[in-house]
Amino acid sequence: MKRFISMMTALVLALGLCAFANAEGTDISALTVTSPSGAPALALATMAVENKDNYTYIAADTIAAAFAGQEADFIIAPVNAGAKLYKAGKSTYKLAAVVSWGNLFIAAQKEDLKTEDLNGAKVTLFGENSINASVVLYALKENGIEPASVEYLAGAADTQALLLSDAEAIVVTAEPALTAAKMKNDKISAIAVNELFKQASGEDGYAQAGLFVKAETLEVQPKAVAAFLALAEEACGKCTTDVEAVAEAAVTMEILPNAKVAAAAIPGCAIRFAAAKDAKEQVEKTVAIDPAQFGGEAPADDFYYGAE
Repeated sequence: MKRFISMMTALVLALGLCAFANAEGTDISALTVTSPSGAPALALATMAVENKDNYTYIAADTIAAAFAGQEADFIIAPVNAGAKLYKAGKSTYKLAAVVSWGNLFIAAQKEDLKTEDLNGAKVTLFGENSINASVVLYALKENGIEPASVEYLAGAADTQALLLSDAEAIVVTAEPALTAAKMKNDKISAIAVNELFKQASGEDGYAQAGLFVKAETLEVQPKAVAAFLALAEEACGKCTTDVEAVAEAAVTMEILPNAKVAAAAIPGCAIRFAAAKDAKEQVEKTVAIDPAQFGGEAPADDFYYGAE
C-alpha cells in the first residue's frame, strides 16, 4: 500500500512538472512573463497558476516601460504598441503570437440594442487615437452606421460607469467590464464590434493583443521558447474548451476578482493563439485601418518570430 501511495505521489509530481517541459524535457520553469491584468492576461492564466512567481501583472500604461526594461522573457501587450516600439528601436521584443482578437462591444441600457439604434445617436468610445477606437470607427463606417456624434472617455472602466449611470447612453466598452455591468443591470444589451468588423472585412477579429518574446531569450534559449509557445497555444485553447479552469485560474492569479464574471466574460474576449508567421497577414490588415498606430507602416518581416 505504501509503495502504491509513493508511486501515485511521484505520478502527481511528474504531471505537475510536465507543464514546464516538452516531450524532450526542455525546462521552461525560469521563463518570466509580464502582462497587463484583465482580458490579455487570461490567455496564459492556466500556465500562470503553475508557476506564479514568474508572472507579473502591470498597469496597461506601463507597457512601454516593460519593453524598455527588458526584464521579462515574454510580454503580453497590444500588437500595435509592440510594433511601434520595435520600429522606433525602443524594443528588441519580437511578436511570437497574436493571442486576442477583439473584446470590444457597443452597449446600452436597452434590452435588444440594434445597429439601427446607433444611427443619429451619440456614441461614447474610450481611448481616443487608439487602435481600438480606430477599429470601432472603421466597423461603423463600413456598415453604413453614422452616429450623430462621437465622444471619448479614457478607458473601458469609464464607459462602463457611464453605461450604468445613464439610461440613454450608448457606449463602447470591453470584456470583462461589459459582463460586470450586465450583472448589475440586466437591461443592458450589446453588439459585438467583432460582428460588425467581420461584416466589413470578412475577418474574425483584428490583431489586438500579442505575446512578445525578447530577442536575447530567443538567441540563448530557442528550445525553451518553442516549448513555452507550445504550452501557450494550449493555454489559449482552454479559453474555448475549458472556460471554468481559466476562470478559476484568473481568480487565483487576481487577474479578475470574481469567477462568475470571469466565466461569463471569457467567451467575449476572443482569445485564440495564432503564431506570428501565420498571423502576419492579419496584422497587416489591422495596420491598414490606422497605420499611425503602428508607427506609420506595417512591421518589417524581422518583427515576426518564425517568419524571417
